Amino acid sequence: MSIFKTSGISIKGISVCVPRQIKSTYDYNNISKEEQELFHKTVGIKERRVADDKTTCSDLCEKAANYFFENNITNRENIDIIIFVSQSPDYFLPSTAIILQDKLKLKKSVLAFDITLGCSGYVYGLSVLAGFMQSGQFKQALLLCGDKSTISTFEGDKSAYPLFGDAGTATLIEYDKNASELTFNLNSDGSGKNAIIIEHGHSRHPYDSSSETIYEPEPGIKRAKKHLALNGQDIFTFALKEVPPNIEETIAAADKNKSDIDFFILHQANKLINETVRKKLGIEKEKCPSSIELFGNTSSASIPLTMCFGLEQQLTKESLTLLLCGFGVGLSWGSVVINTSELSCAKIIEL
Repeated sequence: MSIFKTSGISIKGISVCVPRQIKSTYDYNNISKEEQELFHKTVGIKERRVADDKTTCSDLCEKAANYFFENNITNRENIDIIIFVSQSPDYFLPSTAIILQDKLKLKKSVLAFDITLGCSGYVYGLSVLAGFMQSGQFKQALLLCGDKSTISTFEGDKSAYPLFGDAGTATLIEYDKNASELTFNLNSDGSGKNAIIIEHGHSRHPYDSSSETIYEPEPGIKRAKKHLALNGQDIFTFALKEVPPNIEETIAAADKNKSDIDFFILHQANKLINETVRKKLGIEKEKCPSSIELFGNTSSASIPLTMCFGLEQQLTKESLTLLLCGFGVGLSWGSVVINTSELSCAKIIEL
């Protein structure tokens, strides 16, 4: 258990960008019509957004970030830090955040770096920025989170291919000495690394001819070692074991009760996982907004996407207490209790 508190920062705005291309569960021919219905009912995904070959996650994040500048929410010279949280960078090197510094026309004194995290990445990214900014030496920052997960999945793999959608998000954060405390609870367990993994293509298993060989680990599931492999049962077991106590510990550490939380924003892993976690915690359904039906699992983008998609009216007009929880690949998971007040929340932008 790693619980800590920070202060002095507030979220000023959230923007989300998704590809225009929509792929429907009901057009996925590797499963029967009955399986399509069952998938929609249990996993919860009706459709998802898929980027074309020329569009990267950083392109989506760039478009999301420009929303703040083009709508005079802030100025480019105000940004002191940018962090890019993704598992689909533009290149092996250099860091994508540094490329985005140039593409966003930010000053050269900007601190810029990448964090290679997936489903827990938004909460982890907030914690890193909070650590940098709470002293007041940095005034504003951009947390750019997202993934082009569809580049790593294979159409023949019905366990992973219809799950993931592409999205990029930008969160504008600023120093505010009067801001409420943030309470974080971050955890990891590398012994579960094989639950979600791409085995080939990096230094442990460099890409070679065997990386392209299609194999069938079980009936109906085909992929190569260069593709994402997902063990759904392991993820389900992990989520039910670790996520509910993590949330309860975080709320207690924030000196609050579950009734004090206006909304619980969970990573959009799948409908069955999130509904089971919700019921285990005894949370009302209306307190857990969802975006998975129309966007799929969007990795580190799923929390801010769900906030803009499901809570736009409340976030822009009210002061809210939120519990954000990300969990998945790593294994890695974490929660944070935050307060928001009339932040700028863009409608979903398409690219």
